[in-house]
Amino acid sequence: MDKETSKKVVVSGIRSTGNLHLGNYYGALSKFVRLQDDYDCRYFIADLHALTTNPDPASLHQSVKDILAEYIAAGLDPEKNIIYVQSDIPEISEMYLLMNMHVGIGELMRTASFKEKARKALGITSDSDEIEKEIIGNQTNQRVNAGLLTYPTLMAVDILIHKADFVPVGKDQEQHLELTRRFARRFNSFYKTDYFGEPVNFNFEGAALKVPGLDGSGKMGKSEGNCIYLIDDEKTLRKKVMRAVTDEGPQAPNSPVSQPVENLFSLMSLVSTPDTVKYFRDAYADCSIRYGDMKKQLAEYILKVTLPIRERILDIKGNDEYLSKVVKNGAERAREHASRTLKEVREIMGIRKI
Repeated sequence: MDKETSKKVVVSGIRSTGNLHLGNYYGALSKFVRLQDDYDCRYFIADLHALTTNPDPASLHQSVKDILAEYIAAGLDPEKNIIYVQSDIPEISEMYLLMNMHVGIGELMRTASFKEKARKALGITSDSDEIEKEIIGNQTNQRVNAGLLTYPTLMAVDILIHKADFVPVGKDQEQHLELTRRFARRFNSFYKTDYFGEPVNFNFEGAALKVPGLDGSGKMGKSEGNCIYLIDDEKTLRKKVMRAVTDEGPQAPNSPVSQPVENLFSLMSLVSTPDTVKYFRDAYADCSIRYGDMKKQLAEYILKVTLPIRERILDIKGNDEYLSKVVKNGAERAREHASRTLKEVREIMGIRKI
């Protein structure tokens, strides 16, 4: 048994819909780096998933290149991991078609992420659980594309085509991972086989990390516009942090901390020392805190993390020959596994040469 297949397989991907941010780094990338010596890791850039939002072609292409450079700059070693672009593996698209034959429209329409995105696409403000009727009955020119509906199938194929053991996902993707397990069981049951195993979430030590945004609520996310990007220059980053939402300040000693300020403390705890966090916590407790000073200090600590990564990103992005070599090699290695799985799935399903 070779070195690669003797290890447990980890699969994960990030959609190519813009640059990676601090949330991606602490929530995923820094953890992926810890796995690369002990697991068979396969990380991809999900450009097919990105098509569900109908991106501008030039922007999509640039985003793939950007995220590839950011993967490597954040510490993912192409020699230790299989790093590839999703669309470079045609076996994924074919298996996506085959797997859809065993997926129900109803179960896809009931997924939380589809309901949320469908409401947004159609401008529906109702919280009704009968969103399916509202979508089907929609008579406007707005539409929900089929790719968005079958997103969980494609995600399942991304995982199952590699026979993954572990899939590190956040809370918002847990339902999709459960669907992957369901689809695997259904395939096995229908064809009376035990071909697919059931992948599980990778259990990193400690509670799942939620990196807050700068807008005072929720988590850091590209679509929310509350991000600190790994590629941000020093001036841009400082300006973003100084504009972060706070409040009027504590009005009495030991006042409860509001959510926007708690977000800043959470960011501070990620990037700084415990002593620094304690200093500002104590200042909040005795009403002496100055948010401007806290933000300036926070920006300094974040820059210590992001500026070295930014320098590596710019260096790597300028080397097209290297990036092409990485994805070519990654695609070749990924296709070795994907083609074998697809061949066996076709055989199981009865798609055979006469």
